[in-house]
Amino acid sequence: MTDFYCDEVLSGRTPVERVFESEHVLAFMHTRPHYRHHVVVIPKRHVESLLTLRDEDATLLLELLAAVREVAAHVVAAEGGAHIVTNVGDYQESKHLHFHVGANRD
Repeated sequence: MTDFYCDEVLSGRTPVERVFESEHVLAFMHTRPHYRHHVVVIPKRHVESLLTLRDEDATLLLELLAAVREVAAHVVAAEGGAHIVTNVGDYQESKHLHFHVGANRD
């Protein structure tokens, strides 16, 4: 399975435009945006998906959702609304937990 976020983004092989960063979370402009405003929010530690989070990951999940909330607030301020999406199973192309925050589909 591919993990674009660990293999490319977090390793630095693929440069990204960072919009938020903390010790455990990174948010950046999508490298192939589907929306005019399209941000991806990821944990810096590998977590395969929302379904594989463990009880001991609660603090990480709260930090991740706080970042999603902050990014979404900026998108809503700029565009009036936002989509927040995460995929699991066969719909998840990269096997690393991530949230898309986007607005204004092009």
